[in-house]
Amino acid sequence: MSKYTPFLFILVLFNSCGIFKTYEKHPKTEFRGVWIATVVNIDWPKNGNDTSEKQKTDYLKILDFYQKENYNAVIVQVRAAGDAFYDSDYAPWSRFLTGEEGTPPQWNTDVLEWMILEAHQRGMEFHAWLNPYRATFDENFEVLAESHDYCTHPEWMVHYGKKNYYNPGLPEVRNHFSNIIAEIVSKYDVDAIHFDDYFYPYKIKDEVFNDSITFESYAKPNQNLDDWRRSNIDSLVKQSYEKIKSIKPWVQFGISPFGVWKNNSTDPKGSNTKAGQTAYEDLYADPLLWMEKGWLDYLAPQVYWSMDLPVASHKTIVDWWSKNNFNTNLYVGNGAYKVRNNSDKAWDDIKELPMQLELARETPQISGNIMFSAKSLMSDKDDVVKYIHKKYYKQPALNPAFPLSNKATLKTPQLSITEQNEKDLILQLDDTKNMRYALLYKSGHKTKDEYPIKKLIFKIFLDGNSNRLLIPRNQISNNFLALSFIDVYGVETEPTIINIKQLAKNDTKR
Repeated sequence: MSKYTPFLFILVLFNSCGIFKTYEKHPKTEFRGVWIATVVNIDWPKNGNDTSEKQKTDYLKILDFYQKENYNAVIVQVRAAGDAFYDSDYAPWSRFLTGEEGTPPQWNTDVLEWMILEAHQRGMEFHAWLNPYRATFDENFEVLAESHDYCTHPEWMVHYGKKNYYNPGLPEVRNHFSNIIAEIVSKYDVDAIHFDDYFYPYKIKDEVFNDSITFESYAKPNQNLDDWRRSNIDSLVKQSYEKIKSIKPWVQFGISPFGVWKNNSTDPKGSNTKAGQTAYEDLYADPLLWMEKGWLDYLAPQVYWSMDLPVASHKTIVDWWSKNNFNTNLYVGNGAYKVRNNSDKAWDDIKELPMQLELARETPQISGNIMFSAKSLMSDKDDVVKYIHKKYYKQPALNPAFPLSNKATLKTPQLSITEQNEKDLILQLDDTKNMRYALLYKSGHKTKDEYPIKKLIFKIFLDGNSNRLLIPRNQISNNFLALSFIDVYGVETEPTIINIKQLAKNDTKR
């Protein structure tokens, strides 16, 4: 066979004609994410003083593990406590990455750019996880860099418990955080900006969050303290969403709030739970309003309780969120860290976490799950991991498109010049602008005009810098392939059928 062939025999088929048929036992789209926590080196890096090569190796171990298990997103903490895992004009380098805060890492690449690219090349979205308000993790202030906001803007800080927090009531704090978001979205190819559940801090008995002067300065007439605090968080969420969309409309904005909005003992609209604290009343977070206003692309409540825990049943809370969700994708945050590591013995059951995945999949309003945290399933949980893989995650799934996607227009790239060698089939595309992935499906040939699509077998990252698409031969197992494309909004093109056998005939004629 010659190295190159002049053309590829291609049939373009359209869903609307009823020709493109899919046979799947698993959902085609399902969010499968995992949080990678960096604060105090929970998941990664294992130690800030590790060499750059060890840190890279450890990060890739996490990605490779979850890629093998068919996860499709990583939510990586890039701002833990007023610091940064990237070169920032607004925060010092994190000591959790470099061993000493403010000291640049000894990497030969841009840390965050490399992390994002490695995730994308494995078919995973990269969500940049930011903690908006935690300024310090403890009272060990001597470890802070001189450029840390605690040192340069002490007027922004509120000491509470053993930590310092940015004062959410200050407009300059919100503007500062808006600049941080703009910096990341402008400089890096992130798929989303992600907030966790830490807004106002979880309440500590007999402690007072001292923002009384700010309240007196900024509260509206007749506005009480609780409503004012909630309005500050609302303003942060709105401003963050608008900033992201003004720069790159396709970058998503997601929040993972505390799992209980309100107990029904304080509000009939709340869930039938007895949570000691709630998102609305204690953290001053109102996700229902954010959804109503359209300030989010996805919501992922942290439902870290077992299925039948009396005070806060996982089933009860998931059901509540499914009935109180609108204008946004809904995912469930799962407490994988509790498996065989909790006083609630329900977590000792190999089926506890799988049952939670089953519940999410059976609930139409829910589009996926996120595991906390990365290391939780990577050691001593092989039986649970294998169970989940075999029953739920055996086949890869695409990331769900998000609400803004209905405004996107998707142009299918035209396939033209084609080459092949022993390793790859090489397609030439006329345009890959805003294209994120090429999708390779296993296909068959049922009748003259019918090509059933059997399953997704490979996901190829398109970096936008090349119009050449390399399809590995080791992913080709029969004579027919279906090829489609996904853009940055998560919208998929119509499929193109490739006849490999015909390609070989054409090549032989050469």
